[in-house]
Parts: sequence; C-alpha cells; structure tokens
Amino acid sequence: MKHLLCALFLAVFAAPLLAGEKYITLASTTSTQNSGLFDAILPLFTAKTGIKVRVVAVGTGQALRIARNGDADALLVHHRPSEEAFVAEGYGIDRLDVMYNDFILVGPETDPAQISKAENAIGALSSIAHTSANFASRGDDSGTHKKEQELWRAAGISPSGRWYLETGSGMGATLNFSKAKLTYTLTDRGTWITFGNKGSLKRLFSGDKSLFNPYGIILVNPARHPHVKLDMARAFSDWMISPEGQKAISDFRIDGFQAFCPNANNIAAEIADRAACPAEAD
Repeated sequence: MKHLLCALFLAVFAAPLLAGEKYITLASTTSTQNSGLFDAILPLFTAKTGIKVRVVAVGTGQALRIARNGDADALLVHHRPSEEAFVAEGYGIDRLDVMYNDFILVGPETDPAQISKAENAIGALSSIAHTSANFASRGDDSGTHKKEQELWRAAGISPSGRWYLETGSGMGATLNFSKAKLTYTLTDRGTWITFGNKGSLKRLFSGDKSLFNPYGIILVNPARHPHVKLDMARAFSDWMISPEGQKAISDFRIDGFQAFCPNANNIAAEIADRAACPAEAD
C-alpha cells in the first residue's frame, strides 16, 4: 500500500514539475552532436539561464523538415542556401552565423585517383570521376550531401555508374563503408577527427575555399507556428553569438584539435586565430 501511495504521488506531482521545466527543442546536425560539442557547451548555457536544450540530431535536410513542421524552436545547421530558403519561405527568422569548419576529402592511402596532387576540390572530384575510382556518397540530403552535390555541379559532372556508391546513411556509417570498400568520400572535419575506425583511410585533400563549412542558427517563425518558444530560443541564439558562447565553441577540442571556429560578427577575431582554424588533423 505504501508503495502504491508513493507511485500515485509521483504520478500526480511529477508531471506538473516536468511540465514547468524550461527547455527548447533544437533541430541540428549529426556533426555537432556526435562531435561532443553540445555535451561541452550546452551545460554552460543551462547554468546561466536555467533553460535546457533538447537536441534532435539528424541530417540538415531532415532538421529543416522538422522545423518546417513546427517540431523545433530553433535550428543549427550547415547548408546556407537551404537555410536562406527556409527564412525566405517564412519558416524562420534571424539567421545568424555561429561557427564554421571545413569539409575534407578522404580515401585510401594508395590514392588511385591522385587527388592529393589536385590544385582544388573541383580538380580532385574530376580526377575521381575520370578514373572511375570508387566514391561513397551519403545520399541522405544532409548538409554534407548537399555540399557534395554542389561540388559535382561546379565540376560539370553528374556522378553515376558503378563507381558512385550512395549509402543513404550518416557520416559515421559512410566512413565505415569507405574504410571497408576503400572508397573516397567527403566528410566534415569534426566527424573525421572523432572517427575511430580510419584503417587505411587518409585525409587526402583539404584547404580549398570551396570546402568552407559555415553553421547558422535560425529561430522558427512564430507566425507559422505560434506554439514555438521564441523568447527562450532567442536567449539561446543570443548566447551562442555572445562572447561567452563563442569562447565556449572556440575552447572545445577533439583530441587536442579545435573542431569548430567561432564566426559571429567580429567576436571570433578576438577569441581565435581564424587563419589557423581549423587546424589540420589526420
């Protein structure tokens, strides 16, 4: 009987406590979540504001769909054309630069397409296509997949054939596939640093300006979805671009390497040497 009363007490009183909890839902990418960035910085925001952030980590395309449906209060994603379209269509407001890193091309250390000798990313992809060297694409409408498609278009190539392999999977699974099948692939640097199953995969090409990978934060428009928690979402957005938030991003390290570089207004220049960020890491 005593245990039954305790259970009833929890059922009656715990629900209102949870209902009163201050939180927002953030739709974001797997690269930010899996890197450990949120584990490092979100507790700092919660300690300052009392607002918890519940992260839904999916590909950028899926994150945008979640927000379009009103199932998130804010977005933190990394495909600027899609972000700008989201705002232009009236689903989001106040897109702001937060941070950046870059994409890199990895592949087997034998480098059959010799992309390590390419002058730029377009040349690297052209070499892969012209030699029919195996390439693994995420094929999942993520920010990385969208960037890959942009690069192929810039190269004037419509990739197809037995050499072009779509995994339909996240970055970690695609890297595992590349490792097993000895293919080239495009990955964000943060995921590459954390990936622990590299085998004979090596970073073969990086540093081209076309591989720049900016992340933006967007508030979901309450005119579309009146239930969104705009004030708390704005508090989070404001913190992310504040000196405190930008320093937290800059201080985050993976195996000693800075994975994300602060990029809000001119604050970044005060915190990190942007010319040296992101640092090259194999």
